[in-house]
Amino acid sequence: MSRARVAFYGDDFTGSVDALLQFARRGWSGRLFTRLPDAAALRRAAEQVDVIGVAGIARSLAPDEMDAELRPVFASFAALEPQVVQYKACSTADSAPHVGSLGRVIELARETFGERPVPMLFAQPDFGRYTLFGHHFAAEQGTVYRLDRQPTMAHHPSTPMTESDLAMHIGAQTTLRIGSIPVVAYDDLPALLRATPHAAVVLDALTDDHVVAVGRALAALPAPVFAIGSGGLSHGVAAASPGDGPAVPSRSTSSGPVLVVSGSRSAQTRRQADAAARAGWLVRPLPLRDPGVVVEEVVDALHTGRGVVLTSDDTDVGAAGERPVLAAIAESAASVVSAAVGADATRRVIVCGGDTSSRVTRLLGVDSLSIAANPWGNVVLLRAHAADPRLDGLELLLKGGQVGADTLFTDIAALGA
Repeated sequence: MSRARVAFYGDDFTGSVDALLQFARRGWSGRLFTRLPDAAALRRAAEQVDVIGVAGIARSLAPDEMDAELRPVFASFAALEPQVVQYKACSTADSAPHVGSLGRVIELARETFGERPVPMLFAQPDFGRYTLFGHHFAAEQGTVYRLDRQPTMAHHPSTPMTESDLAMHIGAQTTLRIGSIPVVAYDDLPALLRATPHAAVVLDALTDDHVVAVGRALAALPAPVFAIGSGGLSHGVAAASPGDGPAVPSRSTSSGPVLVVSGSRSAQTRRQADAAARAGWLVRPLPLRDPGVVVEEVVDALHTGRGVVLTSDDTDVGAAGERPVLAAIAESAASVVSAAVGADATRRVIVCGGDTSSRVTRLLGVDSLSIAANPWGNVVLLRAHAADPRLDGLELLLKGGQVGADTLFTDIAALGA
């Protein structure tokens, strides 16, 4: 049996990083791979740390593509024999029958881990995500909205949310029965999880105490427990049994100008780009047809110490041609980052958008990631580990679309000033 108590798969890279952070904050050691390593490498890592993660891209895949992505991961995790296997999903339950289907995740998990009920916790109170009587709520700009009325999720380009009842939302993605357990019934949550007739159940949480109660319940169930959830689930599992690892640093040792490449179309990322422009940064649309046209301007700006943001919400998506837009954005962003790093113009990069972060990190050739610093909130600075010496040690911030204050980009730059 390995040392690792938890193995998790993140359905995008930003979510994977959040899970790693939640465990680290509670003293758990961990390692996050950018793709599934071979069995020997995975076993060696699992013998050295408390939690093993694999950052994936399932949130942007069709169900048949998810099969190919997830089956080998689940089989590898089962061989490690952890107490909990977590499918790290977004705290806004981003999914649909045709893309990132959580219903399909449940079906695949039952093939590997047995036909036991799958607990699902999407709430993450410290991030403004709450579930009550099965209905989900998410904060934006200081206001808490029902999920189907939250400005970003109600108009999400890939998975617009039309239902706040998570059992109904996920039930539309599978023929399996999906239920929920309200927080008022948490007096004996392990017994309820064992007895439910549903294939999966949505769990409530309004407070940190509720989240930890879920973690304790999972620890009381026979291993391995397969569960789906946000960083709130990671926090609950770790906080129910804290480790003795060192505190996460609040500052990294990197310095110099920051390059931001964005595949996010959220209003919050736009506000962050606009704030950077007002602070004197170079802000340009990310060209999809020939990213080389901006490389010289980007490198020159970085060499003068000026921050740079390349955005996609104002990009001509028609320039993607026959390529999927997401793939075209990621390829262009990765090529600019590679050129800037190769020119020794920056060692600090922010990638915006969960799906974009997944693809850009892999395209750059990063093998694994470790936490360099957690300056505040759920903002995490990462250290890249790669065979290419130009990329090894690169500082990365992989940012979800809705994450961070309006001044996030300039605040990160100031950390290395």
